[in-house]
Amino acid sequence: MTRFELETRIAAPPPLVFGLSLDVDAHTASMARSGERAVAGVTGGAMALGDTVTWRARHFGVVWRMTSRITAYDHPTHFVDEQTAGPFHHWWHAHHFTPDGHGGTLMRDEITFQAPLGPLGRLAERAALDRYMPHLMRERNAHLRAVAEREAGGAPGGGVGGG
Repeated sequence: MTRFELETRIAAPPPLVFGLSLDVDAHTASMARSGERAVAGVTGGAMALGDTVTWRARHFGVVWRMTSRITAYDHPTHFVDEQTAGPFHHWWHAHHFTPDGHGGTLMRDEITFQAPLGPLGRLAERAALDRYMPHLMRERNAHLRAVAEREAGGAPGGGVGGG
């Protein structure tokens, strides 16, 4: 099983960043390189506790489907999504949003995953997934940061959702 954390500083208030992180359309835009799109469950707009979404994307030249559910939700501080069906033996992603003291947000992702197929899966994790997944999440977070900062007016506490 692999576990990693990422921290991303965003010059936008936590409620705005929280909302964008739960927005299916924002997620789809952040994953444009892999052609990821929602094909079942919530397929647009904001997700909430108990909602599911099935994603279809191409990674490593293979088309994958993954269904995840929002299993914890505490606006605007954190939520958790977990795979209910898909390519991983285990996928758990906690999203944390903390005020940075300057009107912005410290967004922290905690992710644990395990590839299927026992020893072969562990080999795949070491060979590729342990580098690929953090890179993919950093790309996603860079996109969310750009959107959130644009919507906040380019400065912490300004614009939409400011305060």
